[in-house]
Amino acid sequence: MSYLIGIDIGTTSAKALLIDELGNVRSIVAPDYDFSTPKPLWAESEPDDWWQATIQAIKYLLTEHNINPTEIAGIGLTGQMHGLVLLNKQGKVLRPCIMWNDQRSASQCDSITKRIGSAKVLELTGNPVLAGFTAPKIMWVKENEPNIYSEVAKVLLPKDYIRYRLSGEFYTDVSDASGMSLLDVSKRKWSEEMLSSCEIPREWMPEVTESPVASTRVNTEAAKLTGLLEGTPIIAGGGDQAAGAIGCGIVQDGVISATLGTSGVIFAHSDKYLVEPEGRLHSFCHAVPGKWHLMGVMLSAAGSFQWFRNTLGNEERTLEKETGVDAYKILTEKASKVSAGSEGLLFLPYLSGERMPYPDPDAKGAFIGLTLRHNKSHMTRAVLEGVTYGLRDGFELMRNLGIKPNQVRASGGGTKSKLWLQLLADNFDSQIATVNATEGAAYGAALLAGVGTGVYNSVEDACRKTIKVTAKYQPGSDKKAYEDFYPRYRGLYPALKDEFSSLTQTVEKHL
Repeated sequence: MSYLIGIDIGTTSAKALLIDELGNVRSIVAPDYDFSTPKPLWAESEPDDWWQATIQAIKYLLTEHNINPTEIAGIGLTGQMHGLVLLNKQGKVLRPCIMWNDQRSASQCDSITKRIGSAKVLELTGNPVLAGFTAPKIMWVKENEPNIYSEVAKVLLPKDYIRYRLSGEFYTDVSDASGMSLLDVSKRKWSEEMLSSCEIPREWMPEVTESPVASTRVNTEAAKLTGLLEGTPIIAGGGDQAAGAIGCGIVQDGVISATLGTSGVIFAHSDKYLVEPEGRLHSFCHAVPGKWHLMGVMLSAAGSFQWFRNTLGNEERTLEKETGVDAYKILTEKASKVSAGSEGLLFLPYLSGERMPYPDPDAKGAFIGLTLRHNKSHMTRAVLEGVTYGLRDGFELMRNLGIKPNQVRASGGGTKSKLWLQLLADNFDSQIATVNATEGAAYGAALLAGVGTGVYNSVEDACRKTIKVTAKYQPGSDKKAYEDFYPRYRGLYPALKDEFSSLTQTVEKHL
């Protein structure tokens, strides 16, 4: 029996799983680490923390079931997208990674866009230049940390830093590279025009390949540290959203996915390169060779619910410790008794700024419509509904492009809530399904490892053999209420946009 390993370098943990050739998960582990917020809207993480967690995770996978390293056919990598890891000529990390949810580089986005032209940027990269993306972060370092910038020899994404530590080589894949504002997405190669305009040397960039390609192998040093066999193939892998879509079987037209993770994602497979005219959806290369995907990303989805639990859920967290019942479950059970629309209470989930459909780092979270009538249960439901409305924004943009899904597959931690799944069905007016593979990106990375090592014939073959629908949710009577409340939500951002910007300036003035 051969085994495959998928490793997901996430925001707060390195999730690793072991699957057999049939796709059964044999072991899973997720050593955690922290990230820091040195200033408002900043987010940084230490790459060595990821590496130490990866070593710990691989050792656990091999020892828990006494797996012989010779039985590991290959390793697939995935992880948080857009993060900037800078190395010097000696391969040493120059500064903490500037993460996907960092919003400091708004002025650099404007500078790059003015230099190249917004239409040309959209044509080349499929997306506007956004603060979460990698290129403006490079420019921010150039302008604000020139001593560090002068030492840069390589630019890597988070998962590709782990590949470097495992192999000593520099590679990335087309799906992850699509989120850097430096890839010609239609041609699936680095854009010389974007690199030149940003004055980024081509030699700083890793070689880019399709996702199922066996790009590197485990070297001697990494083998000693992890227990892996030297020479074990390392497959290129994919950005966490593309790999997560593979892990849900989103490899054909007509099936899209909705991810309720820290961020929220609407994801659709496409056989051809499509661009949303205003750049409100991301157009990226898919982890399926020769295919693309459209993706709408909101920055605080289940992350909004986590914030709510941590900030206002002390009672429920105490009950969790006393009874063993998850605090989220306690909150959602009470929220399920509140009527659709939370009796007029609306929540804007812009806790980290926003990306879709409003690329605005100054956007703020808010409760709107509070009255003496409302209590914590109303607020809980309003948070779930607000995130659902945000995902619906992306869903409606896809419909406008002619994408007609017959099923939406939901994944991520938020899918533990039956209430939230029903909210999706009611708002999308579409069937919502869950699948047997619940580990998302790490599972997709493991499947890609199987394709790259010949265990499966293709990505589509891997998905057919391993992924099955486990539950379905149909739109219910509440969908009529949401047809009235959703437009009220849609009207809030335009009304508050200028105030969000003014508030940011006021806060910065008094820091």
